[in-house]
Amino acid sequence: QVQLVESGGGLVQAGGSLRLSCAASGFTLGYYAVGWFRQAPGKEREGVSCISTGDGRIFYADSVKGRFTVSRDNANNVAYLQMNSLKPEDTAVYYCAADNGPLGFPCTELPGTYDYWGQGAQVTVSS
Repeated sequence: QVQLVESGGGLVQAGGSLRLSCAASGFTLGYYAVGWFRQAPGKEREGVSCISTGDGRIFYADSVKGRFTVSRDNANNVAYLQMNSLKPEDTAVYYCAADNGPLGFPCTELPGTYDYWGQGAQVTVSS
C-alpha cells in the first residue's frame, strides 16, 4: 500500500523550531521528487519547498528562504523539512508529496504534478 505519513507537527512559540518528517511506504521515495506544501485556513495550498532526486534542484518559497531546510534520507525512505525561526504566519497544515517524474528532473512547487500526498501535519506558531 502506497502511503506518505507526516509527523513532527505541533505548537511552538515564535522563533522556535520544528522538524517535519515524511515517511514513505509501498514505494521507493528515492525515485521521487518530494515537495512540501502548506495550507492555512481560507488560503490556497502553496508550495513551500521541494527537493529533486539525485543532486538536483532544491526550491524554497521566498517566505521561508533562509529559515527552512529540506532534505532526504533515501536509505530510510524519509524526507524532512527543518523549520527554524518560525513565525505566526507559518501556521498551517503542512503536507508532503511525491512526484514520479523523470529522475533528476527539477522538482516543482506546483501541487498538480505530485502523485502521492500525506495526510498533513498541523503546525501552529504562537506569538
